[in-house]
Amino acid sequence: MAEFDLIAQYFTRQAAVDLGVGDDAALVSVRPGYQLAVSADMSVSGTHFFAEAQPFAIGWKSMAVNISDMAAMGAEPKWATLSIALPEVDHPWLRQFSDGLFACADAFGVALIGGDTTRGPLNIAINILGEVPRGQALQRNGAKAGEDIWVSGCLGQAALWLQHRLGHLPLHADDIVMLATAMHHPQPRVRLGLALRGMASAALDISDGLLADLGHMLQASRVGAEMDWRALPLPRLQTPLGEEALQQAVLAGGDDYELCFTAAPQHREALLALSQQLNLPLSRIGKTTASPGLTVLNGNVPLDIAKKGYQHFG
Repeated sequence: MAEFDLIAQYFTRQAAVDLGVGDDAALVSVRPGYQLAVSADMSVSGTHFFAEAQPFAIGWKSMAVNISDMAAMGAEPKWATLSIALPEVDHPWLRQFSDGLFACADAFGVALIGGDTTRGPLNIAINILGEVPRGQALQRNGAKAGEDIWVSGCLGQAALWLQHRLGHLPLHADDIVMLATAMHHPQPRVRLGLALRGMASAALDISDGLLADLGHMLQASRVGAEMDWRALPLPRLQTPLGEEALQQAVLAGGDDYELCFTAAPQHREALLALSQQLNLPLSRIGKTTASPGLTVLNGNVPLDIAKKGYQHFG
């Protein structure tokens, strides 16, 4: 099948842009007073997903993790490009993959406006672009000492599913279904990110693990932090878990795609009201400190977490 026929069949849609799929480059217009937010993520078979994973889920997640980056910046996701390497043209796989990709894109108002296809080991690379009012983007370097640290949703679910899939953790059947949804169909927190403009001083999405990603924010902001293990939003499971396994998944497991952000204490009531408005749990898990370093306390006892998060070249 010719490359352009493949693109036309599976990845071409009408898009409200100046020029979309079919030329050497797409053309888009950014609204006056806005900045363009740009991010990119790759999803590689065997690294980010199992080769036998459902293609719909691969399509959904490959788009969702990019949209999550826009949410973390307080940007409205608008456009994306897709570059995909395929070992062969598998029509049933491509149909389901493109269905999942567009299901996620449509859910968050993203138009696919270009990309590339080639033969090779399965690799999905998406560039995403969004708009944010000039000067209002949420960045990692804005946290100040004495602020609250918050996270959205529930942490550790995808990591627990992965441990089960690798044969390290037996789980109750109902837990497997719930945790698989968290792994394969993450929900980017776009509405939260937009609402945090003007309240959050710094933000990011949790992809490699809470400790690792929060550590990046603290380093960029030149502050430290203390976290309370008992305040973290934990999965509610029917399977009894050892505390060490649970702590490792929640603090360092990754693949959560929840937002972690800092905000001054004066915003607590507004954030709790926002939680109700969005029907999304927001948990205040600690505070930033002037002293560097990140400490997690269980009561008065510091936790020693061996692995802080996922490392691609670790």
